[in-house]
Amino acid sequence: MALTDVAVRSAKPREKEYKLADSAGLYLLVTPSGGKLWRLKYRMHGMERKLAIGRYPDVSLGDARKARDLAREAASGGIDPAAAKRRERIAAKVAAGTTFGDVALEYIEKAEREGRSPATINKLRWSRDWLMPALGHRPVDQVEPHELLAVLKRQEAKGNLETAKRTRAFASRVFRYAVATARAKADPAALLLGAVAAPRPTHLAAIIDPKRAGELLRAIDDYSGQPITRFALALSPHVFVRPGELRQAEWVEVDFEAAIWRIPAARMKKRREHVVPLSRQSIAILKQLQGLTGNGRYVFPALGKPTKSMSENTATAALRRMGFAADEMTAHGFRAMASTLLNESGKWSPDAIERALAHKDNDQVRAAYHRGAHWNERVAMAQWWSDHVDTLRDGGAVIPFAKFLS
Repeated sequence: MALTDVAVRSAKPREKEYKLADSAGLYLLVTPSGGKLWRLKYRMHGMERKLAIGRYPDVSLGDARKARDLAREAASGGIDPAAAKRRERIAAKVAAGTTFGDVALEYIEKAEREGRSPATINKLRWSRDWLMPALGHRPVDQVEPHELLAVLKRQEAKGNLETAKRTRAFASRVFRYAVATARAKADPAALLLGAVAAPRPTHLAAIIDPKRAGELLRAIDDYSGQPITRFALALSPHVFVRPGELRQAEWVEVDFEAAIWRIPAARMKKRREHVVPLSRQSIAILKQLQGLTGNGRYVFPALGKPTKSMSENTATAALRRMGFAADEMTAHGFRAMASTLLNESGKWSPDAIERALAHKDNDQVRAAYHRGAHWNERVAMAQWWSDHVDTLRDGGAVIPFAKFLS
């Protein structure tokens, strides 16, 4: 006989739990403590199963019967309702404990394990800090595009367009990581591409006029500041590398016999090992510097801190001290100087110049070919360029490099 609301409401606890049957496998389990629990007994693949539906009076008799009917319908279709409910419970628990902040931190820790540079990790943490107040506590799979947009619009209103661009890009990486690890189904940040004003591209200042380049090179030659800084400035125009790659150079990377400097992938922007052919001038600078710092790890150690590399601001400060303003020359500008004047010379293939600058070729087959095919040209180009740097420094006539060493 089916249960009634009165029968359910009137059921009293006993010394032992007991059942009050309804129909089609549904029953009420009454516990000694007075709890009234809806349960459903059904069969799957010939085996008896039980499903917990809820507690009375939170779940009424009518609601329990609706849940019973849905469960039996699922079972008849081959879906085990108890297993499905267990999966839903686990998923809900995971979602509740998987906030955007948690996933973002996990993504950053993954980037650290992959060997991303400290500078990159700091930028990722900085982006996370921007997003934490608004999104940090939110389940990652429940963040809506408008929530992220509000953060980006605040940055845009303050004129921080580059910050907004970086913040959206970081959020997108976090959401894609959440999708890949089965904690989200979509990347809401992708929908916001173009939703805020794009920053104007900024070009790092560089001297590319040959006459002014010569003045810069002579100023470096006469620099009266710290000797290690002078050596860093002197080597910069010869090797085309990024400022961070130069100042973090380690002696173990330099092979004087082979005349190469092998920069590991972990320190390269494109995460790919880069080999720099060293001209006679570069070798001469490094050999003299070896007498000052060769017993330590870094080619250019920080002043008074030999276990750390030179600060990223050291070269810039030296350029300002020599009278070259921020809108005229930067530490990064030596790369632009080399790129511009090498291309203008017409002597070298654009591919060899791009390889010397460690610019990434998106075609991996083509990139592998060019790494080998242009090596001899890069070696010859490195020596020609260093000779040309000497010419620029003297205003036209090549001076023996020994002048710098005297």
